[in-house]
Amino acid sequence: MRKFLFGVLLTVTILLVYRECTHESTVVINNSSDILQEQLKNVSKLVVTEGHFSEVFNYENSKEILGDYLTAEKKAIVVVNAKVSIAYDLSLLQYKMDEDTKTLKILSIPEHEISINPDLEYYDIQDDFLNQFEAEDYNSIKESVNKSLLDKIEKSNLVSNAKNRLISELAKFYILTNSLGWKLEYNGEQLDAEADFEKLLL
Repeated sequence: MRKFLFGVLLTVTILLVYRECTHESTVVINNSSDILQEQLKNVSKLVVTEGHFSEVFNYENSKEILGDYLTAEKKAIVVVNAKVSIAYDLSLLQYKMDEDTKTLKILSIPEHEISINPDLEYYDIQDDFLNQFEAEDYNSIKESVNKSLLDKIEKSNLVSNAKNRLISELAKFYILTNSLGWKLEYNGEQLDAEADFEKLLL
């Protein structure tokens, strides 16, 4: 009788321990996935690089009146001081979480966004009665300034600096997933070190 009772108690104890262990494991997985989701939701627009550009533009516009007999001109000197920022809207980062394999899969990374805030100062404005400065002239100048600055920004090291900063920010996902016992993948390839993040923007 004692052996029977002992056997029943032992069986119940083993079942309870097994149940607790299994329940604890599920809680850990759910907690880790919740932590990952919370971290990813908190990521928003990341301004990674800022710069300043200064330039001087000469604006000229000629208007022919009565053919070649009369020409009305207008011109101005425009001094531009622009603040430029390059950002990544990481709320657009596409990812998938596989809780069964404990894998965070990065599906796509958004393109960088360039923001230009020019401050234009006009000097030596000269116009003719028949060809005066109008709103469309100022809009045309601003459009030309933005186009010129955008070309210079793309050729500068600001974009490469922004990519390097983005890589270091995304590498934090590796640190986070690694600390929680998860794997990190991009384009079907597992990222096993922070250096692997250079592949992300190739």
